[in-house]
Amino acid sequence: MALDLAAVVRAVGGECVEARLDARTPVDGVTDISSYVVVGNPNYATLITGSEQELLARLSAGGPASEALTGAVYVTPLRDAELRSALSAAGMTAILGTEFADVALHATLTTLIAEDRGAADRLVTAGMNVLTQVARRGGLTAVIAELARRIDGWAVLLDPEAQVIASAGAGRLHVSDAIAVATGRPVRVRHHGLQTHQVGSDQDLAGRLVIATRSSRTSHARDLASLAAALFDLLLRTHDPSLTEHLGREALIDTLLAGGPDAPALLHRWGVHESHLTAFELGAKTRTIDTERLIRRWCDELGAEHVFASTQGRVRGFVRGELAPELAARVHGFTPVAGRGLHLGIGAAAPADALAPSATQAHQAIESAFTDDLPVVDFTELSTVGLVLSALDDRAGEEIARVLDPLRDATGAHGELGATLQVFLASHGAHRASAEQLGIHRQTLASRIRRIEELTGLAMHRADDRAAAWLALRAAGL
Repeated sequence: MALDLAAVVRAVGGECVEARLDARTPVDGVTDISSYVVVGNPNYATLITGSEQELLARLSAGGPASEALTGAVYVTPLRDAELRSALSAAGMTAILGTEFADVALHATLTTLIAEDRGAADRLVTAGMNVLTQVARRGGLTAVIAELARRIDGWAVLLDPEAQVIASAGAGRLHVSDAIAVATGRPVRVRHHGLQTHQVGSDQDLAGRLVIATRSSRTSHARDLASLAAALFDLLLRTHDPSLTEHLGREALIDTLLAGGPDAPALLHRWGVHESHLTAFELGAKTRTIDTERLIRRWCDELGAEHVFASTQGRVRGFVRGELAPELAARVHGFTPVAGRGLHLGIGAAAPADALAPSATQAHQAIESAFTDDLPVVDFTELSTVGLVLSALDDRAGEEIARVLDPLRDATGAHGELGATLQVFLASHGAHRASAEQLGIHRQTLASRIRRIEELTGLAMHRADDRAAAWLALRAAGL
């Protein structure tokens, strides 16, 4: 709610005489003094109207009724010395000298509060509409991120065992507080704006949503979070593939990449009978887009089997050749909710018993898409480097990739030096741009480049060596 005592003064005139409540206190209702009994919410102000004589009588009477009255705000066109003195002695906030009186004053205040509540309701409705659209595009992670932004705070979604499902805007201490509040543990809460919302019913609990807002409009955050909890309940129950399904699809992809007669045999059991398939790889630069959820929905729309698996935010899989353009069209038509959109790499069609080269091509294509900030890159449409690599057999490609073997770390990955080389070459050797993209100092970049040159024997100031390094990167799938 945006209506506070200062806003009321601007609407009805007069002055706010502060005492127990200040002018920034939000307003939650209005009533006649004869009907006022108790303080509804100590964080909000209830406006009261009525005769000065009744107010003074109740203040002078003392007791619980008088104490409750000092928690409200008296609104009147009067501003005489006796009234001011009584209000000051009781420590009661008031708005004195309004332009309206009696019935007109009460009606004006009622209208102000009704309009404010209507605006708050419309704000919540608009926010929920956005969350629903976000859910369709990005799933749980996108909804939690958008919710945190709209409440100007942080949000944590927990499962029934208080394990974190998703969070946004929350640091480690915030998450600890969220878990503690959800489980009723006696710890010191580090944020006074914490709210807990149950996801699902008591009999069928799906989780808990814990939020905290930096804004004073806690009622807006409460209403929006309550509706978001219902949306999370729907998402958790509608799109919650089991661990078995994930493991099955991962095993399928591993078998397809290994090739041989086992690959088409397993595809037949999976319901795929095509002799050739096309590899794809889908990724995004932002965590707010659930790529696996999108691929699942798009495959359903296209009538394609779920021949894909998700790893570290990337989804790789295979589709019939005629469906690859349809998949590309959906990526082109995808409107990002926030930040950057999707990137798709598409390989060339390959036999069902030898799909690994197509998968490598799709990976190289998506890396090119990320580098050039393109939504879709088809490997068959890549320029010279792609054509060179596609003309080589597997052995020749491995020989080219071995140029970068000295950069491998103890785990066998190209690691930090490989990533540095990729960014440096993609930035055309520009030190400043490369350092900014890697998030390091230019001297650190220069040190890494020197180390790369020492290990590989390549010199980055020579065009031939830079070309060889880039070919090796692409051949290695980096």
